[in-house]
Amino acid sequence: MKSQKTYAGIDEKYASAESSKIVLIPVPYDGTSTWGKGADKGPEAFLHASENMELYDIETDTEVYKQGVFLAEALTGHDTPEEMVDEVHKEVKAAILRNKFVTMMGGEHSVSIGSIRAFNECYDDLTVLQLDAHTDLRREYEGSVYNHACAMYEANETTNLVQVGIRSMDASEKTVLNEENVFYAHDMSTDDYWMDNAIELMTDNVYITLDLDALDPSIMPSTGTPEPGGLLWYETLEFLRKVFEEKNVVGFDIVELCPNPSEKSSDFLAAKLYYKMLSYKFMEQSADEDNDNLYAKNQNTITKLKYDQDED
Repeated sequence: MKSQKTYAGIDEKYASAESSKIVLIPVPYDGTSTWGKGADKGPEAFLHASENMELYDIETDTEVYKQGVFLAEALTGHDTPEEMVDEVHKEVKAAILRNKFVTMMGGEHSVSIGSIRAFNECYDDLTVLQLDAHTDLRREYEGSVYNHACAMYEANETTNLVQVGIRSMDASEKTVLNEENVFYAHDMSTDDYWMDNAIELMTDNVYITLDLDALDPSIMPSTGTPEPGGLLWYETLEFLRKVFEEKNVVGFDIVELCPNPSEKSSDFLAAKLYYKMLSYKFMEQSADEDNDNLYAKNQNTITKLKYDQDED
């Protein structure tokens, strides 16, 4: 993966490791995928698309990049999935302990194992919200417990896992599935209350892991294992905004972008989705800072007018 100077080409004053509130860790790993290959190219395609994205968000009336986004070095060079999970765990936990809002761009879904482990060690009573077409609950697959098909097994055992958008699974996964916490796509299509019902199952602290195949392939074709019948753009945003507003989202990852050179819309969707999630997280802080800046500007204007009047 090529080195990138700053996230989305933002000015370096908003991109330093020390002052940025947000950390973005790219993990271009694709060591265990079993069908469509190319998730290791996902972070680079995402970053390139981000450079071509408008940084003002209309919906929230914010420019969230001004909170500071530090683009960390990509985690590469792993010979085994175990090595990858260990390094992700180490780097994510270190960033959490520096009081950063930690985000990650994969890579295949197995990269989330180390990140979820780190957040679970740092936050009490953690909910993992998984948006995905697949349950990913196998204990082991193709000789590894760190296969992408096992991405949620540990989270299911050690956290409050809420699964949304599911429409594909192996029969063996039913033995460990928490049926009450699973929202199947075919049920969601006729349930006007699924968003509220899902949020009610969450604890206060929520980590989001978003596999892009949760989205319908009509808007997100460039994934390793596309499944028909997924979430569409605005319902996804509506749900995510509700989660950010009602819960303390402590971090998130986006995974499974498999870029196609002849289809750039998926890269841009991933870039836009990441930025929307940041905007939802920091929209109240951004609004408060805008109000503070407006107050300071008004105070300066009042002071100048008073000075001018005194001079007269």
